[in-house]
Amino acid sequence: MIQPWKKISSKSIGDFRIFKLRSDLCINPRTGKEHDFFVLDSVHWVNVVALTPDQQIVMVEQYRHGSGTVELEIPGGMMDPHETDPVATGVRELREETGYQGDHARLLTHVSANPAIFSNTCYTIIVENCQLQHGVEFDAGEDLVTKLIPLAEIPALVAADKIQHPLVVAALYHLDLWQRGIKKPAS
Repeated sequence: MIQPWKKISSKSIGDFRIFKLRSDLCINPRTGKEHDFFVLDSVHWVNVVALTPDQQIVMVEQYRHGSGTVELEIPGGMMDPHETDPVATGVRELREETGYQGDHARLLTHVSANPAIFSNTCYTIIVENCQLQHGVEFDAGEDLVTKLIPLAEIPALVAADKIQHPLVVAALYHLDLWQRGIKKPAS
């Protein structure tokens, strides 16, 4: 049976504004040998599945510096350090990035961002009956275009690699589970 590794020390390597890097010295429970691991500490993230009354998903296109590509994604972002409610953060991110607002916002799911190296969680919020309510309020580092995509087209877009962000794909999978009655969002 797999056992947790005992952390015997942790050392800060650096603070890079959107994440902190640390080095953890751990003991392998199987061999008893020490190993050094690098961990990225980041605030939690939020994705928003925003559905319109006519069954379209509010999505955004944006340039991603890591991949050097324009990506089709659902709205979302980092929780501000003072924010503790992912649903409120998701509603804020949806409004700021797209101008859309809706009803019955709630947590659909949460996943580990990348448990191999990240310590944070990515929450997926679902908001129904979304409609354009006002203009966008981009952060200085944002440049987005809002797209309404019919819900029925999402599987083909994922299959054709038009939607590639793994946290977005995970969110859309949980949406599919919810629609099939397999997944129940929090109230």
